[in-house]
Formats: sequence, structure tokens, C-alpha cells
Amino acid sequence: MLNQKSVSKKLLKLMLVSLILATSFSQVLSSQLKKQKPNIVIVMADDLGWGDVGFNGNKIIKTPGLDKLASSGVVLDRFYSAAPVCSPTRGSCLTGRHPFRYGIYFANVGFMKKEEITLAEVLKKEGYTTGHFGKWHLGAISNTILDGRRGGAETKYLSTPWDNGFDECFSTEQAVPTWNPMENQSLKNPTRYWTAPGVYETENLKGDDSRVIMDRALPFMQKAVADEKPFFTVIWFHTPHSPVVAGPKYLDMYKEYDENKQHYYGCITAMDAQMARLQSELKVLGVDKNTVITFCSDNGPAGEGGGIRQHPGKRQQGTSGGFRGRKGSLYEGGVRVPAFIVWPNQIQPNERIDFPGVTNDYFSTVLGLVGINIPDDRPYDGIDLIKAIKADKKERDGFIGFQSKTQKSLVTQQYKLITIDGEKFELYDLLNDPKETNNIAATHPKVVEEMKLQLEEWVESCKRSDEGNDY
Repeated sequence: MLNQKSVSKKLLKLMLVSLILATSFSQVLSSQLKKQKPNIVIVMADDLGWGDVGFNGNKIIKTPGLDKLASSGVVLDRFYSAAPVCSPTRGSCLTGRHPFRYGIYFANVGFMKKEEITLAEVLKKEGYTTGHFGKWHLGAISNTILDGRRGGAETKYLSTPWDNGFDECFSTEQAVPTWNPMENQSLKNPTRYWTAPGVYETENLKGDDSRVIMDRALPFMQKAVADEKPFFTVIWFHTPHSPVVAGPKYLDMYKEYDENKQHYYGCITAMDAQMARLQSELKVLGVDKNTVITFCSDNGPAGEGGGIRQHPGKRQQGTSGGFRGRKGSLYEGGVRVPAFIVWPNQIQPNERIDFPGVTNDYFSTVLGLVGINIPDDRPYDGIDLIKAIKADKKERDGFIGFQSKTQKSLVTQQYKLITIDGEKFELYDLLNDPKETNNIAATHPKVVEEMKLQLEEWVESCKRSDEGNDY
């Protein structure tokens, strides 16, 4: 028979062994979680103004989904699109380089060259499954038939999602109506949703275009989770680019406004509902805590007064939030866009920062998330934004450069140098005059000269890249 003292010793030994095993399991689990690669979702709206969302103060357009997501991460008050129009900005997101380095100078100009390194290509090598959903606009998707403005047997601009590292896609080369996207297209050659070489979708294309896109993006992520693979998902909505059309449900939400506003506001709220759906599905899948979501617009709001023509119907009712200029302009209203980053348990929620960021930063930021070094064989124009956020950096080192047609600009933490014609230069103090109302070039000649020199050197660097010297 065991005495009480012997039993106590055995119980104590058992408890110690259990504690050691529990501690060991906890350490292994912690180590596994640290090694677990985060899922990455890059979302972009098309022509959405800085002031078109609730999280930036809009009191009319209903964006509860975006507002909730923004509050769970960091709102970037001073975030820029790399260009004031769509195609160049999209290229910057995937390459981390200004589009003048590889020939995408404007909308519908140039294409993604095969020598460029894209995020999708890098992440595929790291075991990610990669998908693109929505507007592509970085080259023709078909070399068999004309598709919108490009494509066909004679195209010189073929550059598809699957040529650039994407395993799966549901992509249009350019803009489509935001309601019934395959109907009422204004171009002679209709734009299609392509899924593979020579293959385009014909089913489930009715109703809200943002829902049509999300109907393809969510199953892609569901399959990745089922296959226990990290996913890289690019969702580039067409909303609220023209043709701006909202469905009956969303028109009814804004019936007190005129028809143009009803359609513009309604299509944004329809897109917002899909962002709420995305957030909900990530929670259902159990991957929301390990998924990084970025959101921005490809440029400022379209419409009159910004250097780009007003689209038919005058439904571009977006607001730049009071910043000068609109789509097509390198003034703040053309390139300062709504943006946030969400990464639960890794970056603090309910924060707003005015640290300058730009779509060029996505490449370095994503590679930083995965623990990959930036390739050193070519110049890059971005930084690791999450690293800067975690370090609570107050100022951006260096500058952000911009080019668009004859316009050029250089933005530092405090100043903005801008020229519209390449001859006359204006200078603005963005910390004290973010609306660019007071040109201080005459009173700060030294700052102007220093920034002009930096701008000229950067432009020359882009030119050397564009001539193929990086390859």
C-alpha cells in the first residue's frame, strides 16, 4: 500500500511533467504562428476621391463596411497613388517602381514588361497561391480578339495576369459599367472578364459589378484555406469609374438627391457592402487575424476641373475632400487618396497617421511581411510601410517622385515641388498648407533649387530604367 508521502511525490512529479509538456507545446505553437505566412489582400477602388468615404469625414455616402475595416487598422491620411490616372498606379502596386521606369506613362499606354518583377511572381515562389480579380489595365489580355481598346492578333501590348504571376484571375482589361458590367458598354469591341488564355466568363455577370467580382475572389480564398496555402489576392474594383450605374436598391438609399448623385453614391455603397462581405468571410474562414488588408484608390475623383475630360452623363460626383485638383492632376486632389492598412494583433487599431505613403510602397511592404529582401538588381521607389508604422516613425526619409505627361512633382515630409509645364515651378508647405493655396517658391529659393536637383536626378534615373538598363 502506498503511503500519503509517496502519493504526493508521484502527483508532484506528474504535475511537473504536465507543466513541461504544456510549456513545450505552447512554445512550439508560438513558433509555428510566428512562421505562419500572412495572407495578403490588396484592394483598390477606381476614381474614388479622398473625401468619398465615411472614415475621411463624408456624411452622405454610406460606407459602413470600409469604416469598420479602417477602424480595425491604421488610416493613412497622407497616402498617394503613384500617378493621377489608373494604369500607372496599378503597375506601381505590383512592382514597387514608378511606372515611368517601364513605360506605363498614362492610362491605356504601355504594358507590364516581362522583365519586371511582380508581387505575384515573388509570392508564388514563397508558396502563395495568387489571384487577380477586377480591373487589370496593364496590357491586353487577348491576342485573338479585340477587347475594349486593345487586344487582337496584331497587338503589341499583350501582358496578362497569368503572364505576371497570377494563378487565377477574373479580370477585365479596362473599365466596365458598375451595374450589369457586360451590358451597355460604350466601346465598339466589348470588354470581357477573362479567366484564362482565350477564355472569358459568360455566367453570373448581372447586377452589381463589385458583387460579381467578389463572387470570384471569395471562392479563391476559401480554396486556399482548404488547401492550407497562404493567399495573395488582388481585388481591383471598377467602382466608381464611369460608366457609373447603381442598382435599384442602392438608388433608393439616395432618392433625395439628383440622378447623378444617386448613381455615384449608390455604386460606392454597393462596393462597400462587398468589403463588409470580405471581412465577414475572412472571420468565418478563421484567417482574419492573419490576413493583411490594404485599401486605396488608383487616383483622385474624376470630373471637371482636374485636367481630364468629364465623362458622358456627368455622374462623376466625387470629392477630393477639399484638396486641390482631381484625376489627371499632380496637385494633392489628383493623387492623395483614401487608404488604410489592417493587420489584426500586429498593428494597433483605431489609429490615423499622416506619415506619407504611396502605392510604390506596397512591394517593399509585402516583401517585409514575408521576410524577403528587396531585389538589389534595380532601383525601387518604395519603403516598408508596416515597418515604419510599427516603429512609430514620424517622418519619411527621402522623397516621393511623380511624373504624368508634362507634369512633374516631388514630395517630401514637408514640401511639395510641382511643375505643370516643366518650366515654372511652384512650392507648397504641405504641413501648413495641405490645400496648396499659397505658392512659397519665391520666398524659399534654396528649397526650390535643392528639390529641383533631386527631381531632375530622379527623372534621369527613371529614364535610364525605361531605356532597359535595369534588365
